[in-house]
Amino acid sequence: MVRLINKDNAKYLAGVLNIVLKTQEIFTQIKSVDHPDVGPCLYAMWHGNQFCVYGIPHRNKVNVLVSTSIDGDIITHCAERLGLKTVRGSTARKGAVGGTMQILERIKEGESAAIMVDGPKGPARKVKSGIIKIAKMANVPIVPVHWYSPQKNFIKIPSWDEMRTPLFFTRIINVYGTPIYVPKDLDLEQEQIYKDKIKQSLINLEEKAPQIYEEVKKEIPWKLNLNLNYPRCN
Repeated sequence: MVRLINKDNAKYLAGVLNIVLKTQEIFTQIKSVDHPDVGPCLYAMWHGNQFCVYGIPHRNKVNVLVSTSIDGDIITHCAERLGLKTVRGSTARKGAVGGTMQILERIKEGESAAIMVDGPKGPARKVKSGIIKIAKMANVPIVPVHWYSPQKNFIKIPSWDEMRTPLFFTRIINVYGTPIYVPKDLDLEQEQIYKDKIKQSLINLEEKAPQIYEEVKKEIPWKLNLNLNYPRCN
């Protein structure tokens, strides 16, 4: 079977996707709501909401964990062009040690990281252990984040994670949950408690997002983003 994405065409596909994303950037307005001022942290999101990292404040200090696969090469290229940083590796399989150590080093430097807690291959909406382990070692809080827009062009892609992405002019909110602090002496038996806390927080954000959007929608600019040299969030 021929693989659609391979080493020969990955760079070309990355270039095409980057053009698409930079074009979409002009039409996308994201407002952050209830973002906690907690310094370095681990942003937790579902894999299907991974593009919400675009709207995180100070995204030039946010490191996105990306797999070492060919698909990851494309994601890395595009994320860095949008002003994000990347860490290559995993938190749950081959490459876990390298990815984790890089994140810990970036956190020591005062930066944050974004982790898709059910990625990279699911099952969807099942929190994995990686983010708990990193939070425990780094002694930083986990901040759940969910993005939402009621517009019809905030589309759902028919993928395993039901990924959401804006299409043309879209006003979106990023809404953040209460920071979750993982004890440094947490044992394996207690990990599930914190997995459940992350999952429940993300569910709560999803349920509250429509009402929050209605409360703040007048504050979201109804205009094009023409300043492309700075993260678009307010």
